[in-house]
Amino acid sequence: MNDLSNPVKIRGLMSRHGFKLSKSLGQNFITDPGICPQIAELGGACKNVCALEIGPGIGVLTAELAKRCDKVAAIELDKRLLPVLGETLAEYDNAEIIRGDVLKTDLAALIQEKFPGRRVIVCANLPYYITSPVIMRLLESRLPVESVTVMVQKEAALRICAPIPSRQMGAVTVAVRWYSEPELLFEVPASSFMPPPDVTSAVIRLDVRSEPPVTVTDEAMFFKVVKAAFSQRRKTLLNCLAAGFSLDKSKVSELLSKAGVPANARAEQLTLEEFAAVADRFAAGD
Repeated sequence: MNDLSNPVKIRGLMSRHGFKLSKSLGQNFITDPGICPQIAELGGACKNVCALEIGPGIGVLTAELAKRCDKVAAIELDKRLLPVLGETLAEYDNAEIIRGDVLKTDLAALIQEKFPGRRVIVCANLPYYITSPVIMRLLESRLPVESVTVMVQKEAALRICAPIPSRQMGAVTVAVRWYSEPELLFEVPASSFMPPPDVTSAVIRLDVRSEPPVTVTDEAMFFKVVKAAFSQRRKTLLNCLAAGFSLDKSKVSELLSKAGVPANARAEQLTLEEFAAVADRFAAGD
């Protein structure tokens, strides 16, 4: 089925299947015909590559991936969309729709089953309210994938892709940078969707690292330090870490000093190496 981005065709498709957009599921369909080909191309879709898609909607991006990749497996939560996708993707025998919740699916097992020994990329157009949990699930699971290309709110994209250190960064910036190298690809105006969302969107690509950019003795402690450091953005590391770890400020000041980090610094001023140094001091406890 061609022209999946045409609003008239979309309305006709929805009418045939008795489908209505769900506000609670954050459903907005792309109507700009240039967006999904860009996502597919910049996301690395090509021959000898397989794609795991999350949230195919009516199959606009799925079709673009299927045109370029050897195989596509798309996870869709809304069972009402299954017959719609059956129609829109009928011509693509290399595309498979899997009903499921990405946050509850064993993605490693799914990739092994559908793409054994193959190069794999991930692409996703997600409801914005679950974007961060899904991104972190994909990265933390250390899946055998080369990259994750996803559309998010522009504000979230700027935070995720912010330089380190910078005032724009947050805990998610550090976490994403730990697992991947992020890049903001392009912005998508609200007018590109039906119905238009209240925000501007952006597409980002996360190239998955083979190993973290810095070395730490305790990865769990590293993330605990990062979370505590950003828990109160206007406060110093001394105050944030003392509260986050329930320690006396004198002890925290001592640990920061041994890590070579000023006690009056704020989280947004630290490099990854400095976060690692602080985490190692807290892990050692001396």
